[in-house]
Amino acid sequence: MTIGTPNITWPASRLGEAVDSLARRSGLSSKAAETRNPGASIVGEPAVLNRWVETAAASLGLEAEPAGIRHSELEDYLRTAGPAVICLTHKGEPQFLAVLEARGRMVHVLGPDFAVHIFAAVRLKAQLCQEVEAPLAGEIDRILDQAGILARRRERTANAILADRLASRKVADGWSLRLPPGASFWRQFREMKLPKRLFAMAAAHLAEYLLWIGSWWMIGQAALGGRLDRGWLTAWALMLVTLAPVRMLQTWLQGRIAIAGGGLLKVRLLAGALRLEPDEIRHQGAGQFLGQVIEAEAVESLALSGGFLALVAAIELILAGAVLAVGAGGPVHALLLAAWVLVSVWLGWRYFRSARSWTSDRLDMTHGLVERMVGHRTRLAQQAAGHWHDGEDQELDRYFSLSREMDRNEAWFLAFVPRGWLLVGVAGIGPAFVNGTGSTAGLAVALGGILLAFGALQRLTSGLWNLVGAAIAWEQVAPLFHAAARPETAGHPASAAADSSANSKLIEAYDLVFRYQERPEPVLRHCNLSVWKGDRILLEGPSGGGKSTLASMLTGLRCPDSGLLLVGGLDRHTLGPIGWRRRVAAAPQFHENHVLTGTFGFNALMGRDGILTWNDFQEAETVCNELGLGDLVRRMPAGMLQMVGDTGWQLSHGERSRLFIARALLQGADLIVLDESFAALDPENLQCALECVLRRARSVLVIAHR
Repeated sequence: MTIGTPNITWPASRLGEAVDSLARRSGLSSKAAETRNPGASIVGEPAVLNRWVETAAASLGLEAEPAGIRHSELEDYLRTAGPAVICLTHKGEPQFLAVLEARGRMVHVLGPDFAVHIFAAVRLKAQLCQEVEAPLAGEIDRILDQAGILARRRERTANAILADRLASRKVADGWSLRLPPGASFWRQFREMKLPKRLFAMAAAHLAEYLLWIGSWWMIGQAALGGRLDRGWLTAWALMLVTLAPVRMLQTWLQGRIAIAGGGLLKVRLLAGALRLEPDEIRHQGAGQFLGQVIEAEAVESLALSGGFLALVAAIELILAGAVLAVGAGGPVHALLLAAWVLVSVWLGWRYFRSARSWTSDRLDMTHGLVERMVGHRTRLAQQAAGHWHDGEDQELDRYFSLSREMDRNEAWFLAFVPRGWLLVGVAGIGPAFVNGTGSTAGLAVALGGILLAFGALQRLTSGLWNLVGAAIAWEQVAPLFHAAARPETAGHPASAAADSSANSKLIEAYDLVFRYQERPEPVLRHCNLSVWKGDRILLEGPSGGGKSTLASMLTGLRCPDSGLLLVGGLDRHTLGPIGWRRRVAAAPQFHENHVLTGTFGFNALMGRDGILTWNDFQEAETVCNELGLGDLVRRMPAGMLQMVGDTGWQLSHGERSRLFIARALLQGADLIVLDESFAALDPENLQCALECVLRRARSVLVIAHR
């Protein structure tokens, strides 16, 4: 496909070069190794192509976000998605467009000659959609002729008709390249151009205060100098009017920074939560997880609001110091303000220490309360009533003591700092006033500086108060933030198209050894296992014998300390975690599996890749019927769309178990591992579920107690 003279689309045989060159030219990746070009079999299968692009991007340290692009969305996608790779069909052959970036309405495209070509987004869309729009051209021309549309309006009318007719038609697939959530946070911050916006916001605040001070200087000079005429008043009014757009700019920039920064932090924390190891999660209770969720919200809101207030306060204090230096008190007055700021910081540190102790105690109490609520029925049945409230009085006494100390330090910090400055500031101009060495104008300037510093200190204490809360909350969510940066094997791009049917042996395990950190002896030692296609394996053993540990290694949740584990002849480093999970799916034990708050269909299909379609829901309903859940689905008012979980329709133990089996089967993996999945089923439902698993699973490994 050509636009003008240069050819700007990449052939499928050079897709690897396109992804690699796009990552380099955009500055997102600096890795030296080039991505190998895909084969024809990869490009011909949309699902395989999507996996290949995602794996290729991961090998470059990036993330590829897929999107199906409709005709009505193509222009906006060209202007906002860069750097991105777009796949479209030209004369039956797939072609790829490498969009580098967009500046305004102009799109920068990286061509196969490695040169950057610039096009208007409207023109580029027209050329890319030319093949799709061509079949409708004759029909639209006849409509325009019959309607008698004038020549000068003909093109615009034809484009409007085309946009309406093709609005929902998919014209291309796209992959937007971006830094993964675990990349350097500061680098992501810079990629979103947030430092520039912060600098612009600070400059806007500085301009606002300079205009404000200048306007009052002007009116003061005119009034005290006896030159208060129309010209001075007009200039004063113009400076005040100029403040309005400057303040609007501040508000707009602050909103953009808050939305972008908050979204960036939330994505990072979510990625960190998904990177936690199973052993890290199993040692935490529901109360601790609830505390982390609450504190994550506090980090975002308090850090952003406190940061903005502290930034504004810093600008105001600098200006207030400059005003005080030229006032009646002179430079000594400005130094007095600097000393008072140091006192404020010290009082803030005292408040921080007391607030941290109070928060730690509060979270401990919350953790204990939530755990007692979760286990309420067990306590009613197992614990004597006289011991239900053991230790609660001591906990409350300690909590009240810490609360009083924190409130006292908070009062000194928030109330004393700004009000105390008024006394100190007025005392600073006392000698000049008593001795008569200060002029009227100098005293007026000094009083203005005192009031400006008073407002700045109020903002400073409010900002530091928010930042203290954010710092304390950060101690709770920092493990999630840092977990996102843990290295993860990307896998080789060629493995995305590896044919699992070529190897009849699904699992090969040789001399596997695994040891838990808290145990001196390994739970598995010299474990060997082979699983062939079509195998139906029952693994029995005593409790604590390592059956679930082996299942977690087969599914990629844990890595063996030593030994070799292959899936389809490939190791985890080659396949990557995503490729591994596509080949082995599991239904873990009941206490490690969960029904999430959402629809029944979502819980059944949550392991599926891509966007869910109605056919996916129909398949899920068929599997549920085969597992004996048909009556349950029919009883629920919304069927597969019924909300279930803690805040929705409650499922029994057996219903949950069969839902977990359905979730594993619907992933379509080569091997299904079911860990104690049939233990809660009665004989009739057990027979029904077992027949469904044996009929649908390509290979299955069932774990049960002896």
